[in-house]
Amino acid sequence: MAQPPVSRIVRQLERDLGIDLFIRSTRSVQLTAAGVALTASAREILSAAERARASALAAGRGEMGTVKLAYAGASTHVLVGVLAREVRKVHPGIEVRLNSQDFALPALARVLRGEVDISLGRWDFVPAGVKSRIIVEEHLVMAVPASHRLATREDIRVEELAGEPFVALPPHEGSVLGDRLRRLSLGAGFDPDIVQRAPDSWTAMALVGAEVGCSLTVSSVAENVTDPHVRFVRVLDETLPIYLRMAWRGDSDNPALPPVLSLAEQVWPG
Repeated sequence: MAQPPVSRIVRQLERDLGIDLFIRSTRSVQLTAAGVALTASAREILSAAERARASALAAGRGEMGTVKLAYAGASTHVLVGVLAREVRKVHPGIEVRLNSQDFALPALARVLRGEVDISLGRWDFVPAGVKSRIIVEEHLVMAVPASHRLATREDIRVEELAGEPFVALPPHEGSVLGDRLRRLSLGAGFDPDIVQRAPDSWTAMALVGAEVGCSLTVSSVAENVTDPHVRFVRVLDETLPIYLRMAWRGDSDNPALPPVLSLAEQVWPG
């Protein structure tokens, strides 16, 4: 700027503040104490404005932001940890915000409502507008107390558990494990005697260890739960395949989501 406009702006600022910012003479111009104080604050303001601009540009490019991920704890917490670590390493400006203990269908509903960006779960189908990718193909296992008569077996058929007490997860609509337990037990000629409902897989396995009953679960739970009082026995009965999937909205406008999805393809190749 030329000198006259600068002088006018400074004079106007001094009038607004009611103080002199400069000591003026015919030979020099020096800052007053008030001018020195204002200069330090002004530099901070300019620096903050530049940081805000850089942050906005980075967020628009997907280099900064938040991606919310919903999952159920016991079966997927290791997978989720792998992705979160890689995102922090490769995209340090993106925060992966984790929401655990979300069962499959509620987690999928949260994706549809836009409350989370990604959900992990086991669904036999996904609705229109939701994209999904298989991460892991799993098999069914029966968790039994270590003292159970079948605890030393490598595999069993569900008919061998007729009359046994069962621990099960909440009976929400679309529950894959609930569906498989009903199908297999009815196919074996009995109704499962569910003596207690557990709010999550961690609690279900604790109840099995406490000898409350047996619990149908998936191989990833068996891989992630270490309890000397629980044994996992593979279920031989044929049933529909079980896939752990990640799901997200195809029309999401979160610029931080595509980099995380791309990275997920590398750490969860499927």
